[in-house]
Amino acid sequence: MFLAEKGIEVPSVQINTRQREQFNDTYRAINPYCQVPALEVDDGTIITESVSICRYFEEIHPEPLLMGRDPLDKAIVDMWNRRVEFGGYQPVAEAVRNSLPIFEDRGLAGMPGGVPQIPALADRGKMAFGRFLTRIDDRLGDSEFIAGDDFTIADITAFVAIEFGGLVDLGIPMEGANVAHWHDQVAARPSAKV
Repeated sequence: MFLAEKGIEVPSVQINTRQREQFNDTYRAINPYCQVPALEVDDGTIITESVSICRYFEEIHPEPLLMGRDPLDKAIVDMWNRRVEFGGYQPVAEAVRNSLPIFEDRGLAGMPGGVPQIPALADRGKMAFGRFLTRIDDRLGDSEFIAGDDFTIADITAFVAIEFGGLVDLGIPMEGANVAHWHDQVAARPSAKV
């Protein structure tokens, strides 16, 4: 979604995580943490972690700015993105990894097996995600987008978290009118359809 917002096309190799390709020796040589995504740049350097990859593309393709304009704005965007990661995305990931059968022995990301699911963590993730939606709904009552007046990486992260929550029947509650309106706006963006 970040790349689509910037209009950047990058050659890609799909890693089928359902078939656990991230654990094979070929991918392990690229990313020993066995997580996706990974970006190999022209000089052979490998960058992993989604936000780090986004930072790289923000620096080499600054327009449109998705990570802030100046030092203060960048800090605010980063602050809100971290809040979304820890308050929204992480709880959804906890709920998904600890409840869906496909993750039966992979309760933690990047672990090839033997990490059991803990149903109480799924319950806690769902509860925490509800709190996150309430906080974001309050924020969106004061701001068009999560980090302010501009669409940023914080909106992308929140949108992905909400979409990911659908895997475990986590949706936007009826009282979350601000989040629902924001979600509709973001879902209408061409980048959301990628």
